[in-house]
Amino acid sequence: MVYHFFNFFYPLPPRMENSVADPPSLPDRVAGQTAATSGQLSDSARSSRRRGHLDKSPRRRRKATGSRRRRAGDGQLLSEIERRRLPGQREHLEASGSASDTAESSPKRRAHFLHGPYPATHFGPKACILPNPTSVMHIQDPASQRLTWNKPPANVLVIRKIRDESLVEPFKELCRFLVEEKQMMVYVERRVADDATLSKDEAFGSIRNQLCTFREGFDDISECIDLIICLGGDGTLLYASSLFQGSVPPVMAFHLGSLGFLTPFKFESYKTEVAKVFEGNAAITLRSRLKVKVVKDMLQRTGQQQQEHNGLLPHGHANNEAGKVTLQLQVLNEVVVDRGPSSYLSNVDLYLDGRLITSVQGDGVIVSTPTGSTAYAAAAGASMIHPNVPAIMVTPICPHSLSFRPIVVPAGVELMITLSPDARNTAWVSFDGRKRQEIQHGDCIKITTSCYPVPSICCHDLVYDWFESLAQCLHWNVRKRQERLADVSDSSDTEN
Repeated sequence: MVYHFFNFFYPLPPRMENSVADPPSLPDRVAGQTAATSGQLSDSARSSRRRGHLDKSPRRRRKATGSRRRRAGDGQLLSEIERRRLPGQREHLEASGSASDTAESSPKRRAHFLHGPYPATHFGPKACILPNPTSVMHIQDPASQRLTWNKPPANVLVIRKIRDESLVEPFKELCRFLVEEKQMMVYVERRVADDATLSKDEAFGSIRNQLCTFREGFDDISECIDLIICLGGDGTLLYASSLFQGSVPPVMAFHLGSLGFLTPFKFESYKTEVAKVFEGNAAITLRSRLKVKVVKDMLQRTGQQQQEHNGLLPHGHANNEAGKVTLQLQVLNEVVVDRGPSSYLSNVDLYLDGRLITSVQGDGVIVSTPTGSTAYAAAAGASMIHPNVPAIMVTPICPHSLSFRPIVVPAGVELMITLSPDARNTAWVSFDGRKRQEIQHGDCIKITTSCYPVPSICCHDLVYDWFESLAQCLHWNVRKRQERLADVSDSSDTEN
């Protein structure tokens, strides 16, 4: 064994047979050059002689034979795979992959990473995640994610719960603090600034005149907002997410609503908490969102080409190709497909990465993020998932099947929902409870995890805040505690 090892890597003495790497002596080199010059030995003759000399080695002959057999086998395998492929798959592989990629065992190359896209680390024009120099991993530990500022924040968006008179005074206090003490530019909705209660307050008039207003669906404020402050319940945070279809600025939510599962801050200490956020180094939770694409086949509908899609176009992307209209949205909680006003069961097909998984027959189906798992999905019987778990929850709504349980799939898969061919009626879809649309035959809804999460600022830390919300808002596992039994000795012991 040792002899063959050295025979392969090192030249053997000239007297040994099967020597393939002997350096020629000076007379041999001179003779070879003379023969080549005089034409006594042609190039083809030298090549044949060299091949014959190499073939004398048994080891070389075995390696050459095995290599030829492997190449022949690989060629037959590639030919068989290419023959069995569909024409569309062949064109896709030729355009996107090399010849080596065609030897994969899977007939279809994945277009998504199973763990989901890496979330964006820049939030708005000035905020980002504080780099952790001690981390040795490419993906930062969620527990160490901290907020920092590239530049001092200057523009703050304040979102207030509408039609709640109890929030007028907290709203005025916060705006006065931001404008007068922090010299911030405050943005509010026009309908909030035009509120009759604010208009009648003459003391607040100077502050009100300095507020910048915008209208949803008409004014784009995504490039000028550095921080979002929400006053109200969970709906204010959902509304803030809908305003930013790309990168979302950091969100600081104060609990002034009815539920407040996503609003961890108390307004009593708002000055101290806001000042800490402006200084940076605040803990944040990256709440993943769903990237939803609704493709509607307009060729099958007569007289609906000019239909306004219920306000989706200002926040989505429309693409008219071959009679199809594509709408894109970012969803924080869930996508709900239900039967609408119809009395029939909804019948929709659910695909995962292009493969039919099941048909949902019931009142509908919920596709939610971990953040949305504590909302409608929890009411439908789903498990509650921590927002830092990369996953997508699929929950049926009143399925007509005893075995249809909610499932959790990886965050990187692409789900597609279509109306089943034998469905008796249409279905309806809503996004975080808004922008309700009708889904007909030929339409499809594609859902996957977005790379633009909502950076929610934590009051304490991302684990404590979540369990505190479970206990305070949902009263998770709250029951009357069982009392301890008193020590009672056996009758035999008492007698002795």
